[in-house]
Amino acid sequence: MSLLLDALDTQLRARAPLIAPVSDLWRSRELLRSFVARDLKARYRNSTLGFLWSFGNPLLLTVVFTIVFTTLLPQNVPNYHVFVLIGLVTWNWFAATVSGGVHSVTGASHLIRKVAFTRETLPVSLVLSSGVHMVLAFIPVLLIAVGSGVRPSGLLLLFPLVVAIQAVFLSGVALLLACANVYFRDIESIVDVALLACFFLTPVFYAVESLTTENTRLMYILNPMASFISTYRLLIYHDAPPAPEFILRMAVQSLLMFAIGLAVFRWRSGDLVEAV
Repeated sequence: MSLLLDALDTQLRARAPLIAPVSDLWRSRELLRSFVARDLKARYRNSTLGFLWSFGNPLLLTVVFTIVFTTLLPQNVPNYHVFVLIGLVTWNWFAATVSGGVHSVTGASHLIRKVAFTRETLPVSLVLSSGVHMVLAFIPVLLIAVGSGVRPSGLLLLFPLVVAIQAVFLSGVALLLACANVYFRDIESIVDVALLACFFLTPVFYAVESLTTENTRLMYILNPMASFISTYRLLIYHDAPPAPEFILRMAVQSLLMFAIGLAVFRWRSGDLVEAV
């Protein structure tokens, strides 16, 4: 069986160029797991509250947004704090991927120069460790939602699927940024400004449905994070199933982003050691 799988892998590598880096990632899954564990231990080391810090930032911003948008600029959104929390926790995974992913290769230059390993594991492991923080942060979100009268149902079984699709999308983003930052160090400064702009262009503290139909469609096409936030809100806040074509479009967008990021990273991997 092992020989058959190896032969199949060889054939696929020859016929589909993108299969090779995906296969390398799979073969390096133990290394990937160790990198994720390292990131988690580093973040929680000597921390009294542990993973609760992952929830502290969105909770504080939720308090601010709730005060602003229910008192100063009233929004007609029931349980607005739950609505915003879902958006912030989802957004934080994207923000952590972008801000951390851009340094994931350059920050490990000492390791890259000394050891031969699958370089793609560096940005991908960052995505996965940040994803663990997001999943853990959703636990208090669910408790607050239930305490506020929101009643999530069996639709939560779709939650792991959406997380997996988002992980694929963010892996593509991290791979692309990590590679770009090796050759263009200005990317770091651009990312800081772009993140702030994207935050306000993403329906974190407002409903995408509040836009016109044409702008809503455009938002979902140009900003995949809008789709992820809306889907989590459907599952937890609205207790409504996302349309199958909506999930399919998210999956296609994510696979396309992953393919682009992986192709660019592998294309430049040959001279990565010298450039880093």
